[in-house]
Amino acid sequence: MLSGNVIEAQNLTRTFGENIAVQSLNLQLPRGTIFGFVGPSGCGKTTTVRMLTGFYKPTSGTLSVLGKAPTEFSKSDREKIGYLTQQFVLYPDLTVWENLNFAASFYGVGIFRRKRLNKLLDFVELAGDKGKLARDLSGGMKRRLSLAAALVHNPELIFLDEPTAGIDPLLRRKFWDYFKELQAEGHTLFITTQYVGEAAYCDLVGVMYEGRLLTIKTPDELRKKAYGGDVIGIRTNEEIRFEHRRQLESMSFVRGKVKIVSDQEIEVIVDDAGTAISLLLEWSQAQKLTVAMMEQKSPSFDDVFIKLIETEITND
Repeated sequence: MLSGNVIEAQNLTRTFGENIAVQSLNLQLPRGTIFGFVGPSGCGKTTTVRMLTGFYKPTSGTLSVLGKAPTEFSKSDREKIGYLTQQFVLYPDLTVWENLNFAASFYGVGIFRRKRLNKLLDFVELAGDKGKLARDLSGGMKRRLSLAAALVHNPELIFLDEPTAGIDPLLRRKFWDYFKELQAEGHTLFITTQYVGEAAYCDLVGVMYEGRLLTIKTPDELRKKAYGGDVIGIRTNEEIRFEHRRQLESMSFVRGKVKIVSDQEIEVIVDDAGTAISLLLEWSQAQKLTVAMMEQKSPSFDDVFIKLIETEITND
């Protein structure tokens, strides 16, 4: 296995009876990466994480995490991993502080840990609820306590299964800021999410659909793959007529059909925005079209995800 990769999987497959939960998944994850694992509920994300953490044994394929098969992890190996599950697995009859302190003891965190525990509770905004029983916490508060417990032993590799589910947008952004801090400290984060927009915070994004990993790309590469190129928006003071659109579609650097936004605005997909914009400006001048706006567009990741899925369904 390559020393630079903290996770390597080849043809990783998991079945339950006749149902294929994960099919022929291939993945190489470099150390220090924030990896976003995006896909709808039931597509195989959690099953994949459970294989990566050793809770499930793969039906077939090879897998190495931190240089070992997860099913062969020793206690010291597991202490290098943090895992936030979707379900609340802490003790309902213990307080917030007692739960976090127990998690620290379980992972062998030293007795001089009060400062670290307080810092984590501040981060998840539970510092004022130390004495509250876990059973009396709201769903969002339980999620935040679980996250603190998953990070308490400062793990090298952190699996976070839907960490921002049920969290308000402001706190969700704060979580991602902290995830970036963890990355800067040398941690590797593997984060599953249904919030497709969170792909923007990741270094690499894997798109999962019906048990298959469709692609792994950087956020910018994902946009380009979904649309077949870079998207440029053009707005003119004059009407953009049918013959204008036909001319654009015949140009060698333009991909596919021109999208009509209004009589005076279109979107064009090109090979490379950096070189295409100057060519499009020259074309506009030749056509006596006064350009009011010409810029590269960044489609939302919700739209990107829908495009990728639509392509997958069409190809099937």
